[in-house]
Amino acid sequence: MRPKPFIPELLNHDKRYVKDKTDGLIWHKCKNRVLYADTDRSQIVYHANHLRFFELGRASMMRDAGRAYREIEEDGFIYPIIEVGVKYYAPLYYDDPMWIHTRPGKLERVRIQFDYIITHMESSDIVCKGYTKHCALNSSGRPVAIDQKTLELWKAFPE
Repeated sequence: MRPKPFIPELLNHDKRYVKDKTDGLIWHKCKNRVLYADTDRSQIVYHANHLRFFELGRASMMRDAGRAYREIEEDGFIYPIIEVGVKYYAPLYYDDPMWIHTRPGKLERVRIQFDYIITHMESSDIVCKGYTKHCALNSSGRPVAIDQKTLELWKAFPE
């Protein structure tokens, strides 16, 4: 099944953000290139490595928004992944350039979600779409309300 089209255009001349012309959603973007170590014997990116790409997108988005994950951890909060979803549409091969598009998703009292779209940088083909859900924990490992810095990230994300 083919994915819904994703047609990104630069947002306000800021190279970090794009607006999808199909639905108006804003996405942070960062680039990456497939390493040989990311591929399997078939020379295609191993499916689980897309989760590493998601992490790169998430960390880059947070850093560019002025809310580096390290600062959140230093404030005593951690956000382990509690759920992952990925739909694969096209392969990536060694040395392929990609865009990792990330945006804040659903926000609940103790859970947050990030949404992702990875596209091939040259062909613009959608490689995969996915999400990660995270639970806010304090340093003792107990669920707590989302920290203020993360709430501000959701509120400040361009619309």
